[in-house]
Amino acid sequence: MDKDKIISKILVLFLLIILYAQSLKAQRIEVLQQDKPTSIRGLSVVDDNVAWISGSKGYVAITTNGGKTWAWQQVKGFEKSDFRDIEAFSDKEAVIMSSGTPALILNTTDGGANWKVNYRNNDSTYFLDAMDFETPKHGFVMGDPINDKYLLLETKDGGNNWNTYKGPDAIKNQAAFAASGTCLVTKGIFAIVTGGSTAEIITNKGGSWTHQTLPIVQGKSAQGAFSLAVGKNQLVIVGGDYQKDKRLDSTACYSTDKGSTWHLADSFPAGYQSCVEFIGSGTFVSTGTPGTNITTNGGKNWAKIDDISYNVCRKAKRGTLVLLAGDRGKIGIFKM
Repeated sequence: MDKDKIISKILVLFLLIILYAQSLKAQRIEVLQQDKPTSIRGLSVVDDNVAWISGSKGYVAITTNGGKTWAWQQVKGFEKSDFRDIEAFSDKEAVIMSSGTPALILNTTDGGANWKVNYRNNDSTYFLDAMDFETPKHGFVMGDPINDKYLLLETKDGGNNWNTYKGPDAIKNQAAFAASGTCLVTKGIFAIVTGGSTAEIITNKGGSWTHQTLPIVQGKSAQGAFSLAVGKNQLVIVGGDYQKDKRLDSTACYSTDKGSTWHLADSFPAGYQSCVEFIGSGTFVSTGTPGTNITTNGGKNWAKIDDISYNVCRKAKRGTLVLLAGDRGKIGIFKM
């Protein structure tokens, strides 16, 4: 190859690197609201206007203008509840789930003016981790293992009634994390991701459960897989060690064959990540206490785009709005 061709190829590569760096710089997180006395871990974005959040001390909020303003409330009678997850279907209908004792599932059909208790368990062994709905009627809530089996509750009527569903076996000292409500996924794949002694993806196919160990940091109670997101052709899992949240290695993995095989990322998010969300066309956003990160190649490589701590990030079910939420009532919007 002559000298001119070599120089030309180097210049093309250099320009591609510059363009990629500029595209990452264009992406940012804008804080919409903060300084509320609640830690938000539940977030459900219905469309480009409507979104709901839920958090500690019984707080719930709704926006109907894409996050510009929020209507806040403490659910009456549940001021001590920690609503770790929420699933919303419109500006009127939502289901909230409380971790801790008692374990609770409530719903509203009038925009939060009234809440109905549809599930309550005072047994202290019940700790609910996450909730996900395959359709507006069919959904699941999962909880930590009881007698070496993960707790699963199923609804077929939009959250009004809940019945026990056969959960998978759990390995000793294994559990799921109630960090963002995304360790359980039912759309595109029915699966749970775990941490503690062993980080696994546990997948339900035809009513039976399959266990697969993940190549992600694990072995201690604060380590493992925290969140799963499903893309068009990729699955991405993030996690890490929340007690050592700046630890960079083995915090993300991905699959390009619907979960048959898993690969560690070539470059990782900047520390522990509690949530990951599919944005579109190979792009995923993840977030955690060290900040927010992005991949544009299906989870192979990650770049940090923001230093602010968040717990959860979710994209609109119908639309493009992407919101984030975290401690002290902080809510942010992802801008591209």
